[in-house]
Amino acid sequence: DNCSVQPMNQTTTRPIDDNLRVAGRRSSADVPRRLKDILCLDDFEEPARRFLPRPIFGYIKGGVETDSARDGNRAAFSEWEFLPRVLVNTRARQQKTTVMGRTYDLPFGFPPMGGTSLAAYMGDSVLAQVAAELNTVMIQSGASLTTMERIREIGPTAWFQAYLPGEREIIVPLVERAQRAGFDTLVLTVDVQVPANRENNVRTGYNSPLKPTLRLTWDCMVRPRWSLGVFARTVLSHGMPHLENMGFPRIPVMGFAERPRMARDALSWEHVELMRKMWKGKLVLTGVLSPQDVRIARESGVDGIMVSNHGGRQLDYSVAPLRALPAVVAEAGSMTIMMDGGVRRGTDVLKALALGAKFVFIGRPFLYAAAIGGADGVRHAVSLLRDEISRDMAMLGISSLDQMKRELLVPASGPL
Repeated sequence: DNCSVQPMNQTTTRPIDDNLRVAGRRSSADVPRRLKDILCLDDFEEPARRFLPRPIFGYIKGGVETDSARDGNRAAFSEWEFLPRVLVNTRARQQKTTVMGRTYDLPFGFPPMGGTSLAAYMGDSVLAQVAAELNTVMIQSGASLTTMERIREIGPTAWFQAYLPGEREIIVPLVERAQRAGFDTLVLTVDVQVPANRENNVRTGYNSPLKPTLRLTWDCMVRPRWSLGVFARTVLSHGMPHLENMGFPRIPVMGFAERPRMARDALSWEHVELMRKMWKGKLVLTGVLSPQDVRIARESGVDGIMVSNHGGRQLDYSVAPLRALPAVVAEAGSMTIMMDGGVRRGTDVLKALALGAKFVFIGRPFLYAAAIGGADGVRHAVSLLRDEISRDMAMLGISSLDQMKRELLVPASGPL
């Protein structure tokens, strides 16, 4: 993999200082013209829909079956309202947060997203680069199209996420490879026991690998910016992209080769304990919702939990992570609790922190931003959310994120 994105020089990375911002917003001169009408994370979706072929956009946007789990993630944030304090000097506010012993400049990052480089040119590399530049977390997906070694070189703040079966002969070499690559945090996804019933993929024509069809050809012809700027550019510069980090031989993202099916329904706590013995860094589980599973994870030596229902893409009607947070935090002990699912606004980030999360991850909007604007798009998306959080903190009467306590929230349907 000879990706052309260069690793950032870490000596030039500067921490974010909210006090350098005028009226909480970037200067319009800093925003590329094509992004000037994008004022919030939701605004990235429609340009991405126009840019991406229908199967790829449908794969990113869709949930599973009725989309109840996906939509419920977003709806959960409306169940809480703020109880702000006033006449508090918040001029020194900042957004630094410490996660498992390391301090980051933002309370949000980029979660694992498979096939990122199919939506955005060298998308995995773009997200890793911007995360390092801004001193936040990017988690590389095991289903990414760039080797883990290259992503770790580009993004020293990146973590690696693994999709693993309950098979020692696949677990051991992949964990050893991630350790050799230099990752300090390994994330195991635990909620993909079997492939989900994503009817939306069938309706939009998405397959993995993508199979050449007349319908796909037409989708690409009517979207030449993606066809030439992402797919053709990738193939000409780097060859046909492949799944690189799944623990089985490389499979191209387009063609008629069948992707091997892993027996992840055999993955169990004994395999987590095996990984805990092998892995020298921090070990995180993602896809956890039940407090009982949090207790077992704590007893198994896990360092962190990402409360997640896979963006509503696995089990339909699974509980929204925000609703699960309080019970999970109560069982966590010293483990670090993070979450993803439905976060779109600065107010969402702060609600999650108030309910016990130390850090949140936001997927679809940042992938849309990378697709339509590359690194500039992702930086703009980060800036919008960072500025929202800064304004919200001032109006809530807090200067640091550890002041975002449960006492600043009230249930939307209940008394004060």
